Amino acid sequence: MSETNTPSFSEQDHHYMQRAIELAQNAEDEGEVPVGAVLVRDNEIIAEGWNRCIGAHDATAHAEIQVLRKAGEALQNYRLLDTTLYVTLEPCPMCAGALLHSRVKRIVFGAQDLKAGAAGTVLDLFESQAAYHYATVESGLMEVECREQLQAFFKRRRKEQKELKRLRREAEQKGN
Repeated sequence: MSETNTPSFSEQDHHYMQRAIELAQNAEDEGEVPVGAVLVRDNEIIAEGWNRCIGAHDATAHAEIQVLRKAGEALQNYRLLDTTLYVTLEPCPMCAGALLHSRVKRIVFGAQDLKAGAAGTVLDLFESQAAYHYATVESGLMEVECREQLQAFFKRRRKEQKELKRLRREAEQKGN
């Protein structure tokens, strides 16, 4: 069964989440929402990814989906049995469904997604009666770091958009 709780995390858990945070920075550097993910089996990284939706012009190019695609290729199997996914933000419904389909055993996320979280915050697809596979879901690993990375990105983006609007108004006023 799915469990959403705040367990005590291991040193390895912290190591892999730190890597996911680093990957989220890659997303931010590309102008994407900073979400990073790492898939691990037997203490070995199988695949890494970060959000690529804007650059790839692909609504499905979330960090988790990037990881699942790479891991499937690496293992030559879409069933990713006995794996753990570390992701900086709670999976959305699309990603939760993909994680269930791929049979990821354990999902560990940092920050809750208050708008679209599908691992217990807004809804819980892992607890749904429609779920044909059960995964352990653990939340709150390095939550502060993950949340602050996302908040800083959105704060900066709002400031940039406000400045663009100001510049457009000035340009319009000069044109009149």
